[in-house]
Amino acid sequence: MLLPGVAYFAIFKYLPMYGLTIAFQDFLPFLGYSGSEWVGLKHFEELFTGPDFGRLMFNTLFLALLTAVFVFPAPIIVALLLNELRLNVLKRSIQSLIYIPHFLAWTIVASLTYLLFSVDFGVIATTVHDLIGGPKVNYVAQPDWFRPIVIFQLLWKQTGWGTIIYLAALAGVNSDLYEAARMDGAGRLRQFWHVTLPAIRPTIVVMAILMSGNLLDSGFEQIWLLTNALNRGVADVFDTYVYYIGITQGAFSYSTAVGLFKGLAGVVLIFGSNWLAKRLGQRGLF
Repeated sequence: MLLPGVAYFAIFKYLPMYGLTIAFQDFLPFLGYSGSEWVGLKHFEELFTGPDFGRLMFNTLFLALLTAVFVFPAPIIVALLLNELRLNVLKRSIQSLIYIPHFLAWTIVASLTYLLFSVDFGVIATTVHDLIGGPKVNYVAQPDWFRPIVIFQLLWKQTGWGTIIYLAALAGVNSDLYEAARMDGAGRLRQFWHVTLPAIRPTIVVMAILMSGNLLDSGFEQIWLLTNALNRGVADVFDTYVYYIGITQGAFSYSTAVGLFKGLAGVVLIFGSNWLAKRLGQRGLF
């Protein structure tokens, strides 16, 4: 039964890792892996000392910070609100509606975003213009609006789907605990603080650890579809940089080094956050 899964990961996940060796070469496709010159850590040195590294790191970490502050807690809050609904028909209807955006491709989400913020007929641009006057603003092309739009997209697309795991955790809370808390005179807020939150805290910790491993992973499709010449300064992150350098400019070795750095940083962050969780008395991921 395990053979198909093992074969899949061996062929499509582990064997391609051999290609990471070109991060330490001046790789030329017509020379192949064995014929290309080995250059050691040259490309990593170029990355860390190059003019783009600081900007890429700032843009990536800033988006990660905004995601942690606004996107990460959103499914928790929505799950807690849904858990309070006693009318199952209404609860299931709301769940179905908020799950739908998750299944839309980023190309569709980007198209809807451009339509929503369009200068000519976008609802937001038109409404703001009607309320405060002045010229219509092309929000998608404004660098100051790039990050808020990214967070808006993430909230709309991922919040509903993210509630599934928290609703499952809430469903596992023993109802006797709530009954005992009510008998002790605990109100809704105290029940949440002393019963609900401790029950779902392990799930929150695990999800936070997993999220920490993706701090440098901003999501290529979403960012690339929103990037244009006017907002590129704030839109460039490691994911889009790897594509731009590797695919459009053919710097295969350098772009592989950038991707390898991003992956290794994710591993370090996973182990570091897992260690921190255990130090704080929580159950870690492993």
